[in-house]
Amino acid sequence: MLSTNAFGKTGLTTTRIGFGAWAIGGTWGEVTETAAKDTLHAALDAGMTFIDTADVYGDGRSERLIAEVLASRPGPRPFVATKAGRRLSPHVVEGYRDLSAFIDRSRRNLQMDCLDLLQLHCPPPMAYHDNAVFDALDDLQARGIIARYGVSVETVVEAMAAIARPGVTSVQIIYNIFRPRPAEGFFRAAEKLGVAVIARVPLASGLLTGKMTAQSSFAADDHRSFNRNGEAFDMGETFSGVPYDVGLAAVEEIRALVPAGASMAQLALRWIMMDQALSVVIPGAKTPEQARANAAADALAPLPATTMAALRDIYDRLIAAHVHHRW
Repeated sequence: MLSTNAFGKTGLTTTRIGFGAWAIGGTWGEVTETAAKDTLHAALDAGMTFIDTADVYGDGRSERLIAEVLASRPGPRPFVATKAGRRLSPHVVEGYRDLSAFIDRSRRNLQMDCLDLLQLHCPPPMAYHDNAVFDALDDLQARGIIARYGVSVETVVEAMAAIARPGVTSVQIIYNIFRPRPAEGFFRAAEKLGVAVIARVPLASGLLTGKMTAQSSFAADDHRSFNRNGEAFDMGETFSGVPYDVGLAAVEEIRALVPAGASMAQLALRWIMMDQALSVVIPGAKTPEQARANAAADALAPLPATTMAALRDIYDRLIAAHVHHRW
């Protein structure tokens, strides 16, 4: 049985480890439909009750696969969060004032009349200060099209702006051993306001699995090939914005800190779960084995203070100069 957390002040609870469905949608190399469904089934069989997706993941593929899997399973339906806005072209603030066409498409993809959680998908910075954007979300909520809404952000500054909006239920932000800055002020502010926090990119695009080397290669349609410098979207989404060689050097030092019987990925997930402000962390997976291993991180004992301090020292010496000031 996986441990659970309150999802902010909604009155809902979710497992502390959920399923991030970007990888089964696209831009992570090929994942067959069968493999994608088997992976999601494995996550749900392991007890996960939170799924995060977006309309842009495989241009709706991720959402449709989720709907098919959930339709085939008896029992209570897990909480499903999706996102909208990144399909806008051009990607401008004005488009976020009316996302209804994208939301209706997600409702069809997910086979849901009312979305559990609709998140603005890393909107332009000025969106956080545009009343019309949030008035539109309030209207959609009042009409029963979305049950609640949140924001997926790139920076701590954006996260603080998001929680200033009283209707915001949740904030999704990159948080991992290589990106600890959200814990320095944002987490406590979100906790005080009862805003749920969703931690994404917990394994730094796979760097924190410890399985990558200087010789690792990635498919042409994998963002780890084409977005290292932010060519397609914010570079912080790929390897958490850490230069690949720097990340590999840090990983070599982290190896000595992995608890006996655990993997580095499980250490990385347990590190995230050490902060109680986190409602749920959403590692991705491309195979059932990865999904089950992610779930198993829930059983790890709390990390000792010496391990936490050593990980912070690695960050301060090797990583901080590359990311701390940017996100």
